[in-house]
Amino acid sequence: MNRNVWEELVLNDIFEKCIRFAFQWRSSSQSRQKCFHICAMFHLEPPTPDQQVLIRQALNEDVNTRDKDLEAIKDWLRKEPHLPDTWDDTMLMNFLRSCNFSLEKTKRRLDKYFTVKAVVPEFFTDYDIASPEIRKILNMVEIGTMPGITPQGRRVHIVRIATPEYEDFDTNCCGKVLFMLAHIYFKIEKEASAGEIYVLDGENCMLKHFLKFSPIFAKKFLVCTLDVLPVKIKEVHILNPPFFVDSIVALVKPFLKEKFFKRAHFHKDLSTLHEYISKDLLPEEYGGTAGKLKLHWDKYLAACEAFKPWFKEQEKIKADESKRPGKATSYEDFFGLHGSFRTLAVD
Repeated sequence: MNRNVWEELVLNDIFEKCIRFAFQWRSSSQSRQKCFHICAMFHLEPPTPDQQVLIRQALNEDVNTRDKDLEAIKDWLRKEPHLPDTWDDTMLMNFLRSCNFSLEKTKRRLDKYFTVKAVVPEFFTDYDIASPEIRKILNMVEIGTMPGITPQGRRVHIVRIATPEYEDFDTNCCGKVLFMLAHIYFKIEKEASAGEIYVLDGENCMLKHFLKFSPIFAKKFLVCTLDVLPVKIKEVHILNPPFFVDSIVALVKPFLKEKFFKRAHFHKDLSTLHEYISKDLLPEEYGGTAGKLKLHWDKYLAACEAFKPWFKEQEKIKADESKRPGKATSYEDFFGLHGSFRTLAVD
């Protein structure tokens, strides 16, 4: 069967599962029609032909050679004794794109990815939406990926705390939930983007939340995000920064290069945010026209359930350090938590 046809069937199956799950997740008083609306719209708008040109230029992607590059990476995986022999083509292509189709950079990042899956199980296992720990985080936040795409070919993601009264939560579970959602995005994004834009709303961020996060957690989370995942963070917008924002910056600054902070923008209100992101790429809560953030969050909640079999399968796909040529990589080796903190670069 043609691979594109097969992928479409898989996505249709996901939509069907999303619809069934929406009935369970949302209150019984809400209509069947609304549940269908939540799940049927779970898609991202493809880039226009002009945007596609910009994206491919930004990623150094050549449509005539990318399949050859993909096969080269798959061949490399088969030859590495400590790495899985095969993996998801969509995910492998994401890694190639995040590394601008440099085969050597892609190999290094993939090795790191499979390694952290083995040494940081608290972030990369047990993606079960029914678990009380995950449920607590999901009830605490609202996160959405806007369907549209910027003129430069970038996607916009919104993150906010919806219920600030929560304070008894596990920080590692926060990381787990964010990485779970990231993997859903990697699978749903059929077309590549030229990078990601994050809007972090600090309105409901309280000091009691911040005090739960340690420098060790910050280091571990940032390494997994910037050094491991196939993501290009191009802009970070902090809206309604809390009064202790300087303490947040001080927590992460030792681990990030100056280049990252040049991409960070602080906004006391929506007027300056709109100077960077057009209203058609923002939800209604932020003065935009892209629908309610809650609706976009419901799509992710439904997908968490729909992807459960895929997540379970992915838990087994990780590095086997007992087979690595040379010295096995340990938690301390990877994060350097007992030595000097290395600053992390961003593409």
